[in-house]
Amino acid sequence: MNPARFNPAHFLWSFEAGVATVTLNRPERKNPLTFESYAELRDMFRALVYAREVKAVVVTGAGGNFSSGGDVHEIIGPLTGMAMPELLDFTRMTGDLVKAMRGCPQPIVAALDGICAGAGAIVAMASVIRIATPETKVGFLFTRVGLAGCDMGACAILPRIIGQGRASELLFTGRMMSAEEGERWGFHNRLVPAGRLLDEAQALARGLAEGPTFAHGMTKTQLNAEWAVSLETAIEMEAQAQAICMATNDFKRAFEAFAAKRTPEFKGD
Repeated sequence: MNPARFNPAHFLWSFEAGVATVTLNRPERKNPLTFESYAELRDMFRALVYAREVKAVVVTGAGGNFSSGGDVHEIIGPLTGMAMPELLDFTRMTGDLVKAMRGCPQPIVAALDGICAGAGAIVAMASVIRIATPETKVGFLFTRVGLAGCDMGACAILPRIIGQGRASELLFTGRMMSAEEGERWGFHNRLVPAGRLLDEAQALARGLAEGPTFAHGMTKTQLNAEWAVSLETAIEMEAQAQAICMATNDFKRAFEAFAAKRTPEFKGD
């Protein structure tokens, strides 16, 4: 994927200074997802594994909302008429979006405003860092349409972010989490005024893009991989990961810059 020429059909894309900004762009419907946009987002995040020019990603929504989740008429309605094999194809495809987000090496910053619900809440959850506005409302609404709260990895990921009890309440009730709750519980890294949201998210992403991006990818890999291992195994995994990073040119550049009392220029190699 050439980030300068990438032209998606179902969302907006911009690329500057190593930062890709993905904007869900159906503001008249609060940016819902469709079968096609799910698949295109999944394919994009998979392709980012090989797009070394992209150092960090910002995901946001147009028109004062992040995403209302799966489109009621274009997804939920058709699902009610599908047989089990087709339904499983769909749920595996949506889960693959989360796998692709977590599997790409770039840190993903979610810039959240207004409604962030259903699959939109999952996309926010699957990001590495979340910046929100005081108007943001996050809801895992699956029980409201007769589904389980265990959608797209929510039962595995959400408790690790906000704790088992709080996650259980949100997943069982489907209620909205306020912005204040989200920040207090650790779902949002911080709250900023709506007028500064995208600037703050992109500034954070640029800072990450200017850092040791190979090492950032290693950090993201270890954050994912160490969930299901013992402490002893985690320490050994980190020893190996850090030794690999110590063999990079970025590590040498950082030492040379420190010795010369200047700011290092990282190149991701």
